[in-house]
Amino acid sequence: MARHDVAVVLLAAGKGTRMKSDMPKVLHPLAGRPIVRHALAAAETLEPQRGIVVVGPGMEDVAEAVAPWPSVVQADQNGTADAVLAARDALDGFGDGSDNATVLILYGDTPLIRAGTLRRMIEARAAGPHLVVLGFRPADPAEYGRLVLDRAGALEAIVEFRDATAEERAITLCNSGVMAVSAGRLQGLLDRVGNDNAKGEYYLTDIVGLARSDGLSCAVVEGDAEEVLGINSRGELAAAEAVWQRARRERAMAEGATLLDPATVWFGHDTQVGRDVTIGPSVFFGPGVVIADGAEVRAFCHLEGVSIGAGAVVGPFARLRPGARIEEGARVGNFVEVKNAVLGPGAKANHLSYVGDAEVGAGANIGAGTITCNYDGYLKHRTEIGEGAFIGSNTALVAPVRIGKGVLVGAGSTITTDVPDDALVTSRAPESVAEGAAKKYRERKAREKAARKKEG
Repeated sequence: MARHDVAVVLLAAGKGTRMKSDMPKVLHPLAGRPIVRHALAAAETLEPQRGIVVVGPGMEDVAEAVAPWPSVVQADQNGTADAVLAARDALDGFGDGSDNATVLILYGDTPLIRAGTLRRMIEARAAGPHLVVLGFRPADPAEYGRLVLDRAGALEAIVEFRDATAEERAITLCNSGVMAVSAGRLQGLLDRVGNDNAKGEYYLTDIVGLARSDGLSCAVVEGDAEEVLGINSRGELAAAEAVWQRARRERAMAEGATLLDPATVWFGHDTQVGRDVTIGPSVFFGPGVVIADGAEVRAFCHLEGVSIGAGAVVGPFARLRPGARIEEGARVGNFVEVKNAVLGPGAKANHLSYVGDAEVGAGANIGAGTITCNYDGYLKHRTEIGEGAFIGSNTALVAPVRIGKGVLVGAGSTITTDVPDDALVTSRAPESVAEGAAKKYRERKAREKAARKKEG
């Protein structure tokens, strides 16, 4: 496509009262990222020359979430056309009033919109029509506005369901609200939109009728019904999450990963999965997870802000928190938690341990029940464990502390000072054995119990 300047106006001023939330609806997360950021991500693929997000009064948190995109405030919130008009000053001078530039109008509560669909809309607009509407065909058109086409297939009108005739209600092509409009025509059309309707609001859809009355051409690009799902309630948010997750699972498998029970794997918006990765049932990925080729994540793991090296094995029942780096061939086993720590190549922490704020060298072995005591109540401190070290079970490593290469730490030890390379260190109370004492204890307690029973 020849160069065609694009400005994006994203409407995110809706209060979302049906969400029953103190948080604006566009900030609710889908796949670990605010709804509005999904729509922005699709728009950003167009590399627009200008972008504006329209927010409502008091929505500083939304403005912060969409930064560095600039935002403007829709003061009175009198409908969608009024919302686009709020961006008037921000669009000033864009396209120099030309038909060779496009303003794309999107919605912050429509997170599943696809970049490819937006590109098709821009290409259709650049081909000649002054206005392009995104249409879709839902399984149940219900009360969506209908897109009425003329015999040549051009868009003739948008008819709201309540105003539609029986013939028009039979139309299956529905209005998504997403539009691509000639930059040279948009402001003039918006200025003429009236509010003579039941709600007294200024509707963006009215510009189609105004454009047709001016002899301007209007067209439709069709998208999938799922990608224009709007979110206005918790139930709709859950439905959108299900759609997103299903598509992401299919993509992971198409790209060479094995999901043993796909329906129970939950990806983050930016999860990166290599080839020949195996993911077990009931695994949850928060944001920031990267899994290299050939790694395995076993059942019931929770990972966030983590990188997993090639051939590494994690789980089952492991929790990896932000800053964890599991390098090539390392192993993290059941009921092990790793936070802000590196397990070097081939290192192992197979059972019931906490490794936090630590550096574990290649080939080191962390015994069951080992804890890096990283927090003193005020500050976090680091633990260093050298290559090939063996940390015995039920060991407490009190940071800051360094365990040298090849060190053997006896089980049950509490280590508070640095240990040099190849040393053997233990820290236990002396073992005491009193022969026959256990038998004498049992006999004494049995007599006490019998006496109490006789008295009672």
